Amino acid sequence: MDFKDFNFNPDLLEGLMAMGFRNATPIQEQAIPLILAKKDLIACAQTGTGKTGAYLLPVMNMISNTKERHNNTLILAPTRELAQQIDIQVEALSYFTNISSLTVYGGGDGVAYEQQKRSMRDGVDIIIATPGRLISHLSSGALKLDQLQHLVLDEADRMLDMGFYDDIMRIVSFLPEQRQTVLFSATMPPKIRKLAGSLLKNPEQISLSISKPAEGISQQIYQVHDEQKVPLLTEILKTGTYKSIIVFASTKDKVKDLGKVFRRLGLKAEAFHSDLDQKERESILLSFKNRQLPIIIGTDVLSRGIDVEGIDLVVNFDVPHDAEDYVHRIGRTARAATKGTAITLVNSRDKRKLDSIEKLIERKIEVMPLSEAISAIEMVHRPHVEKKNQPGKKKVWKKKKPSAKPSGISGTQEAQ
Repeated sequence: MDFKDFNFNPDLLEGLMAMGFRNATPIQEQAIPLILAKKDLIACAQTGTGKTGAYLLPVMNMISNTKERHNNTLILAPTRELAQQIDIQVEALSYFTNISSLTVYGGGDGVAYEQQKRSMRDGVDIIIATPGRLISHLSSGALKLDQLQHLVLDEADRMLDMGFYDDIMRIVSFLPEQRQTVLFSATMPPKIRKLAGSLLKNPEQISLSISKPAEGISQQIYQVHDEQKVPLLTEILKTGTYKSIIVFASTKDKVKDLGKVFRRLGLKAEAFHSDLDQKERESILLSFKNRQLPIIIGTDVLSRGIDVEGIDLVVNFDVPHDAEDYVHRIGRTARAATKGTAITLVNSRDKRKLDSIEKLIERKIEVMPLSEAISAIEMVHRPHVEKKNQPGKKKVWKKKKPSAKPSGISGTQEAQ
């Protein structure tokens, strides 16, 4: 469907054409007419399907045709990175309009906080915010949203996973009951249905089945034990021709450890995690997007918070607990009809998770052979137990002498 068929405001349409957008994606084709009709909407759609445009375009079109525009729209996002990306799209699409926007998120200094307060007092068309910092402004009285027309929750499932349910409900208590509410989620578990039931009125529903990984992704697995992971990954990275790489690990601590290990091995890599301050995180993302940093390491939060084209390798250092997170992770590569590689390191504890992934994507993933050097790395038993089971004797625990071979990072840490 051509964007011209939506009869958008000419200035908004001019911005679309200038960006080279002509045809709507499936989620845009279904969602835009419903939002333009001012229906509440619950939509299941993944990152990379055009979901941001699916709600931004109709909302911006309505703003363009509205006389009363003070604090018109609130978009809630789980992370500052996603909030920033949404704001970038607003700026691009509104280039030929006079629509204003403001991002509100934590991590900045007092100056940034005061700038946000001034912008709110002056009034802004679209506020894009993470829940925590927004509550601070609402509680202080600096921000009034009693005239709000549109509420959008982007990646609602991720917000709930991050523990934002109470924050969302508190924010909603500051909003008028008469408003349009749109909820986008990559998955639709019962907790999302419950949230939607609390916030939306007679909503329309769109459910695009979770998309299978793009055909351009070469999916591979290596069956390894933990001690082989770092040497194998080092071998892959040093012998391959990959220029833009994301490595996903299961916990924040493991992300930090991998960053240190990679740098000791002479690999140019940075760990991306919540303990970094805002400027550090923005600097890492900018370097990665500009191809100055070839390797970035993060958790699943990064899989939905980064939108960079040209990533040619995604590595699952740990198999994700949720099969749908696997699809999100590897979906960072082979975007826009390009090709890419997704490598997953699978240990003996991961069989059930791998089975779930293969069931979801409806295919077996190719098992790759290990090189002789990697195969020769022995597994370190921690501890190796020799039981003396004679009656009346104390059991003796003997730790086997560890191998001198290089070891990886243990996969026994709990998720942060």
